[in-house]
Amino acid sequence: GRITDTVSISERPATVEDRAVPGHWEGDLLFGSKNSQIATLVERKTRYVMLVKIDGKDTETVINALLKHAHKLPQELYKTLTWDRGKEMADPTRFTLATDIKVYFCDPQNPWQRGSNENTNGLLRQYFPKGTDLSAHSQAKLDAVARQLNERPRKTLDYETPAERFGQCVASIS
Repeated sequence: GRITDTVSISERPATVEDRAVPGHWEGDLLFGSKNSQIATLVERKTRYVMLVKIDGKDTETVINALLKHAHKLPQELYKTLTWDRGKEMADPTRFTLATDIKVYFCDPQNPWQRGSNENTNGLLRQYFPKGTDLSAHSQAKLDAVARQLNERPRKTLDYETPAERFGQCVASIS
């Protein structure tokens, strides 16, 4: 499976790059043992984390799980998604047509272009060490881990939490 219809990260709007506006997400799969994985999503402005239980790494399974999760957020807070070149996102057009969320792709071998997501994946290894069977964790467990990360003060947010920042964004669109 080749990735079709990729839009380069260089074509992302400037408002995504400078983190001035909420609603722009970075995504990836965190891999475990026994062919298990979790989708990780991080909002760029607030560093708010969402974790999605994934039953397989094929494109259809991943996109279906992301579609289900995307509809939990107000449209104003989910505008773009930046992904690496993983084949799990081989059909970005289907995701965009179903959600109106544009998908951008990092340059090959440049995961640092999704730095917030890479940092979060590192934090997640405190909860899910390498070699862990990630399929053993329920969505409720993933939500609890995401809540703990979202309630952790961050220096980059002037020691506010991602949950506080994300809550301010939700309040501003209400």
